[in-house]
Amino acid sequence: MIGWIKKLLAWAWRIMITPAGTLGLGFLTLGGFIGGVMFWGAFNTALELTNTEKFCTSCHEMRDNVYQELTRTIHFSNRSGVRASCPDCHVPHQWTDKIARKMQASKEVWGKIFGTINTRSKFLEHRLELAQHEWARMKANDSLECRNCHSSVAMDLQKQTQRAAEIHTRYLLSGKATCIDCHKGIAHELPNMEGIDPGWKMPTELEGKKMAGNTPIDDLKRAMADAHAEVF
Repeated sequence: MIGWIKKLLAWAWRIMITPAGTLGLGFLTLGGFIGGVMFWGAFNTALELTNTEKFCTSCHEMRDNVYQELTRTIHFSNRSGVRASCPDCHVPHQWTDKIARKMQASKEVWGKIFGTINTRSKFLEHRLELAQHEWARMKANDSLECRNCHSSVAMDLQKQTQRAAEIHTRYLLSGKATCIDCHKGIAHELPNMEGIDPGWKMPTELEGKKMAGNTPIDDLKRAMADAHAEVF
């Protein structure tokens, strides 16, 4: 057995040191390994550089439009100091999903070159289409980027409003709906939604009292009725 192993090692060593034209196979193998490590390191470094908020806002189309909207939301500034940046919400964290997303986003370079949304008016013209693409993507992956930070199993429903707790229990925890169904416009302004199906509607029994069109007299009457109801 020992002799067979020695023969196998000797054969492998001869293969490694046998010249391959002008260079030894061992040298070529080592060089290929080192080159592969360097390429992999350079590739991942470049990938991570494109996965930063600084890169995302390096073009004025993003910096002057959607980024400015983000700075006015709770995802940008809040009491806990936790900030969600562009890639946190628009790039998956898992490597394979991230590569797939980068490949999808490569067509945005085409839009940049040809100035598809290089002015405010062009951006507003295409806003609904852009939003619908992103809503569809997040719907398809079950709001993966949302759930990287927000875990339904970690929600304390008792600390939520009654309506929010009811909706989360009935629809989110059961899998009937996903985050983006209800939380469109949470980090950016909504496009003109006139005539657009939002994709999910509040059940009638969970809707609050209609406030639109109420006058101060109506508000006073309702307050007095509520006060009388509490007394009697």
